[in-house]
Amino acid sequence: MVISSTVKHPDEHNESIDCTFASRYVREAVPKFKLAESSIPKDAAYQIINDELMLDGKPRLNLASFVTTWMEPECDKLIMDSLNKNYVDMDEYPVTTELQNRCVNIIAHLFNAPIGKEETAVGVGTVGSSEAIMLAGLAFKRKWQTKRKSEGKPYDKPNIVTGANVQVCWEKFAKYFEVELKEVKLSEGYYVMDPLKAVEMVDENTICVAAILGSTLTGEFEDVKLLNELLTVKNKETGWDTPIHVDAASGGFVAPFLYPDLLWDFRLPLVKSINVSGHKYGLVYPGIGWVVWRNQDDLPDDLVFHINYLGSDQPTFTLNFSKGSSQIIAQYYQFIRLGFEVIILSF
Repeated sequence: MVISSTVKHPDEHNESIDCTFASRYVREAVPKFKLAESSIPKDAAYQIINDELMLDGKPRLNLASFVTTWMEPECDKLIMDSLNKNYVDMDEYPVTTELQNRCVNIIAHLFNAPIGKEETAVGVGTVGSSEAIMLAGLAFKRKWQTKRKSEGKPYDKPNIVTGANVQVCWEKFAKYFEVELKEVKLSEGYYVMDPLKAVEMVDENTICVAAILGSTLTGEFEDVKLLNELLTVKNKETGWDTPIHVDAASGGFVAPFLYPDLLWDFRLPLVKSINVSGHKYGLVYPGIGWVVWRNQDDLPDDLVFHINYLGSDQPTFTLNFSKGSSQIIAQYYQFIRLGFEVIILSF
């Protein structure tokens, strides 16, 4: 049994969690903002935290969430069994690495990447679409800079063209990695990026145009096909090779099933990379995202780090180094559990 209350002091940093348990070991309050002088029993620590967490909302009742809040018990067990696996230890956990590679290939085929029978898809699992977008943006920036250097042209003012409806992670990328964000303003009754206005804003410093498949504001798909057509014409007229990235965080696991004939993915030649959130309609708990590239040429080699801490070459291209394996395994579970036909029925 526990009776708990919060004791407030004038000095916030001395604030304590005052809990009274039926135990002589926890008669003193537990400090909130500094370590206690002594340890407490494990069941007491659990009860204190559990009681506080009761004030949180219930995830399954959170209708405002963008992410998955329920998975099957079998997948929950797989997640719990793999929580202590560090994904980056590829030598120690080669099967987990293999499952990630299978997920990348499944997604690349789903997005119609031009992969030959003997080829492997190019992509990586991330913490979410935010990290995926950072990686895709870095690849575009580096490719653009390398080309500009080879041509003897300035390479210090890169920009990205997007709609004003983009998710905040694009603003983060622009600010963190010093890229100008050129936003196409929205208009009354038209709440996605206008491809015509977007292409008009493209110049020689544009590293890519970012289209959204599933706008955060309305859920609408932007017209990637028209964008590809207009940008192809401009590239031909100017001699540029401005590419397209598709932010399919919300729509990437919807469009292939509901709108298989819609052209938005790697079937369009200028689409060089796509990100998607596994923790949205990929039906996995947060956080898991994916980014896939059209082919190996679209991911600059100098962005890939090769490490050999455990004795063999381990190529990595992520912003994070150590990372849990559980969400990757959960994503693979959903892919083999549902398949293509059943996923259609689930929407």
